[in-house]
Amino acid sequence: MHDADAMDESDGMRGMHPFDVETLPVGRWRNGGGATREVVARPAGAEGFGWRASIADIAAAGPFSAFPGVDRVLTLLAGDGVRLTSPGAFDRLLHRTGEPFAFSGDLALDAALPGGPCRVLNIMVRRGGWAARVERPTGPVAPPAGHAGLLYVLRGRWRAGAGGAVLTPGQGVWWDGVAGAGAGDAPGAGSLVPLSPDAVALWADVAPVG
Repeated sequence: MHDADAMDESDGMRGMHPFDVETLPVGRWRNGGGATREVVARPAGAEGFGWRASIADIAAAGPFSAFPGVDRVLTLLAGDGVRLTSPGAFDRLLHRTGEPFAFSGDLALDAALPGGPCRVLNIMVRRGGWAARVERPTGPVAPPAGHAGLLYVLRGRWRAGAGGAVLTPGQGVWWDGVAGAGAGDAPGAGSLVPLSPDAVALWADVAPVG
């Protein structure tokens, strides 16, 4: 059992939900070019998501589906990179682990794999309802109250909240707009804290609009 499997709301950070990428359900792409592991989609069970986080393993070059009305942030997690092209819009090579790239889901894309298969974090938000940004922190992360989001560990060890579970590479937590330290909370109660000198994570901050 992984440390994250034993974490719950009593472990120091209310409203946090742990995950391990290797235990997430795998959905194979219809075109055979890869697979998606969904971390979270909110609202749960709704016909259309407000925001969604997933991890994709891209195994072969090919087209990406368009998502009208959605804004996306794609970040390389592993592999030698992926080149995204959209005629008349951009030609972008994502080759640095942890460097986010934001673009409109309205665009139809083609993906090429100069160095072979890769893994990416995919954050999608419904335009006009949510806005997302992805950062690469090496220090403590304090999610703003009322924001949703996700933290994914790239390197080292992290702790989710005061006395919470220890997270290692490939593990993380997501929250749904209820995290953040309140006025009466102890210092660090609403933070994600690095525990090792080499600690690096990805933090997706998903903020409500309006």
